[in-house]
Amino acid sequence: MTFSLKSSTAIVLSLGMMSTPVFADMDAARAFLDSEIGDVSVLSRADQEAEMQFFVDAAAPYQGMQIKVVSETIATHEYESQVLAPAFTAITGIQVTHDLIGEGDVVEKLQTQMQSGENIYDAYINDSDLIGTHWRYQQVRNLTDWMAGEGADVTLPTLDLDDFIGTSFTTGPDGKLYQLPTQQFANLYWFRYDWFNDEQNKADFKEQFGYDLGVPVNWSAYEDIAEFFTGRDLSRMGVDGDVFGNMDYGKKDPSLGWRYTDAWMSMAGMGDAGEPNGLPVDEWGIRVNENSQPTGSCVSRGGATNAPAAVYAVTKAIEWLDKYSPPAAAGMTFSEAGPIPAQGNVAQQMFWYTAFTAATVLPDLPVMNEDGTPKWRMAPSPHGVYWKEGQKIGYQDAGSWTLMESTPVDRAQAAWLYAQFVVSKTVDLKKSDVGLTFIRESTIDSEHFTERAPRLGGLVEFYRSPARVQWSPTGTNVPDYPKLAQLWWQNIGDAMSGAKTPQEALDALCADQEKVLARLERAGVQGDLGPVLNEEMGAEHWFAQPGAPFAKLENEDEEPKTVPYDELIKSWQ
Repeated sequence: MTFSLKSSTAIVLSLGMMSTPVFADMDAARAFLDSEIGDVSVLSRADQEAEMQFFVDAAAPYQGMQIKVVSETIATHEYESQVLAPAFTAITGIQVTHDLIGEGDVVEKLQTQMQSGENIYDAYINDSDLIGTHWRYQQVRNLTDWMAGEGADVTLPTLDLDDFIGTSFTTGPDGKLYQLPTQQFANLYWFRYDWFNDEQNKADFKEQFGYDLGVPVNWSAYEDIAEFFTGRDLSRMGVDGDVFGNMDYGKKDPSLGWRYTDAWMSMAGMGDAGEPNGLPVDEWGIRVNENSQPTGSCVSRGGATNAPAAVYAVTKAIEWLDKYSPPAAAGMTFSEAGPIPAQGNVAQQMFWYTAFTAATVLPDLPVMNEDGTPKWRMAPSPHGVYWKEGQKIGYQDAGSWTLMESTPVDRAQAAWLYAQFVVSKTVDLKKSDVGLTFIRESTIDSEHFTERAPRLGGLVEFYRSPARVQWSPTGTNVPDYPKLAQLWWQNIGDAMSGAKTPQEALDALCADQEKVLARLERAGVQGDLGPVLNEEMGAEHWFAQPGAPFAKLENEDEEPKTVPYDELIKSWQ
């Protein structure tokens, strides 16, 4: 069953779901199931109706209440806002306004609500990257206690938390669940499968580099492939214009910070082993003690933000951006760079978000075959020379429902009903069909996605594989995401522009992070969970200790290694 947001919105309008809401009843629910869900659900029609009956009944005390929720703007949340919110309003009588704003703006609104206590939104879809912030400040409702207490009567009996694949990312060290995932996407390697399988390309690559063209396992191979394709004449394959071996972005913008905090450093091998995040040193280079208290960011305090592996990571990103990417890429933001590979002139991209999948499988794109299958594939990200087995190797974004303590109880209860509606088993398969941002095991394992898999370039295979656990969001080492995240794009932007060397920029970054940690320590606002900075010691002291930070390698150019994509997929299965 194909999906069009425009056509689905039209269906909702035809049901009267955008007009003045009616009182909660099952007629609107059945109309929604008939027109929007159909058989694109993991539940039978009877079980769908049972879930809808719960929402009708549980919403009775809140009919006519107007609530506001907010999320960043991606396809999944557009579907929630434009289709599911009006449907929920019609079914329950709770009038939901689901605002769509920039990711940075979501964090700013949440931070303002934390600082002021003013109830700006009744619920946030907020990245799980803030789990360390939420756990320490205790300004969000922990959902474990909420579902057993004030939220018990409005908690869906068939919510089935065990079916969610991302709850380890939204659980604090105290074992409490602080957020509920509503969308999840990974940062993977993207490449032109057709170019890599072309006999002439394979022969020429083998002659030039002495090994087989394939999915790069490490950064050395990625670099060789980038060099090989950049400037290559592929007109015989119907490619017009210049060809590039890499795609990235480099504008000094908040999204540049995500480019690095979203696990680029872990891909290089900067942090310690551990799942879902390295301990005691994470992918931000922040070290914690046995009580999960941050103790430093700079190497002099046992952190790794300015360690040789971090310098290597930033250096390589800048080098590849300069040598192998479209000239305009250096001035692009995340959202501007995202659509570029689909235009048909890029061979590979190491740092590619699967959230772009839906826009990269549209018919008539240069990267699509006439039969609806893609000319590209996604695969695990290659790792840098400092990487070791057991370290995370990539990032997953887990946009998650978050209820603030400052929200009045009744408003939080009504918002919690909406949050569960958009992640319910009734709805999730269809929502995933639209946005391709999986949150439930039952959706991933469905027959529906077995059928769609060949048209999604490896997305389903990745999420069904054991490899996915090595991709995870920012963890609990980061004590104040809003304050620390802004330091990354500002400092690394200096390296991208050439104003500072990577070492100078990272020295400044770790120093700035430690200033924030020191302020939090002095203020004591996070109690026994807050930072306790280590005394400064020489780098050699820390390099001599087990784990991160790691001393500089004499040779950062390891032997390149590739693997055939089809063999890789077989190993997952």
